[in-house]
Amino acid sequence: MTSSDELFERARHLMPGGVNSPVRAFGSVGGTPRFMVDAHGPHLTDADGVRYVDLVCSWGPALLGHSHPAVIAAVHEAVDHGLSFGASTPAEGRLAELVMARVPGVERIRMVSTGTEATMTAVRLARGFTGRDLIVKFAGCYHGHLDGLLAAAGSGLATLALPGSAGVTAATAAETLVLPYNDEAALEAAFAEHGDRIAAVITEAAPANMGVVTPADGFNAFLSRTTTAHGALLILDEVLTGFRTGPGGYWGLTGAGEGWTPDLFTFGKVIGGGLPTAALGGRAEVMEYLAPTGPVYQAGTLSGNPVAMAAGVATLTHATDDVYAHIDRASLALQEAVASSLDAAGVDHSIQRAGNLFSVAFGTSRGGVRNYADAQGQEAYRYAPFFHSMLESGIYLPPSVFEAWFLSAAHDDEAMNRIIDALPAAASAAAAARPA
Repeated sequence: MTSSDELFERARHLMPGGVNSPVRAFGSVGGTPRFMVDAHGPHLTDADGVRYVDLVCSWGPALLGHSHPAVIAAVHEAVDHGLSFGASTPAEGRLAELVMARVPGVERIRMVSTGTEATMTAVRLARGFTGRDLIVKFAGCYHGHLDGLLAAAGSGLATLALPGSAGVTAATAAETLVLPYNDEAALEAAFAEHGDRIAAVITEAAPANMGVVTPADGFNAFLSRTTTAHGALLILDEVLTGFRTGPGGYWGLTGAGEGWTPDLFTFGKVIGGGLPTAALGGRAEVMEYLAPTGPVYQAGTLSGNPVAMAAGVATLTHATDDVYAHIDRASLALQEAVASSLDAAGVDHSIQRAGNLFSVAFGTSRGGVRNYADAQGQEAYRYAPFFHSMLESGIYLPPSVFEAWFLSAAHDDEAMNRIIDALPAAASAAAAARPA
């Protein structure tokens, strides 16, 4: 029995499922989740001393690599002055300025502690600003675990094959309209029927919780035009893509050049550099509806925590153009290597990409994945043997086919070669898989 086996057995008597976030339980891939004790550069080390090349990167925050010296130094300096003040600090303003410089559509910003809190507040703010109740979301997009947005969500819900969540009331669910992603006609029909009741449309800038799905050309711009025409708001969820797919997130790669800007953004992951921080921001007119200047209440004792702010400032300061160029090159090389290995093994697949984020979908080469139905219809049974083959070779992949793969600036030639060398055996394992 390994240390991870022992730790997981103990944890199952202490925590629901032995975990504090469902996808960590390896439910869709089987086996014992690895308990990690160290992270440096592109590597994780588990409780048994096994070292892995990491392609999860803490689900995104480790943009620079784990334990980047500048981030660690900034955190240590902040810790020396105290862990939490329950008061405003200079670092909040510094991080706000860095975000605004990268994303000009953010005219005001509010720091919070989690991505769920950011989207929850954005939805409340949209309702308060418009005086309307309905929210439109897209099937397969995941916006955190707030009640009204768990209907047809991706991520852990897709992994666990749950249609929603117990504990969400019928009345709450009725205030959310769930539409197929990349379907302009469905959105037009929703606004034709409910336009004067829709407060906001919320969408991931590029979905990454049903696997990665690329927005169809012009789809996000269409969302912006439609919401504006009907007096609703557009909330662009960049919790995963923000400051990861580029200096200005996925909006920076697309919307900035196309000439549209959402009313509200939500950010998380990278903005905290590995510590619990998230934010919402957007048009000043809308954001000023938040307390204390407006009637929409939101508060948090740990919002703007000085240690988390220090990590975020250091991360964004060191997330240079060279960092993004390195990650882009590494991502493209890995995508090509994965495709080549799967092709050689005769495994039908598509590589789903949004900037440097990507994922693999099995049995989808004809049309790729454009929406949640496509994602659910793939040959997901091939992923578990693929995952475990890579794990045995010392490569830590996301433990679900419905998650994105992440690289960092620390993934050097040695790390990349280890990943690429492990792919042929994993592809063969996927090829040999059969439906349960």
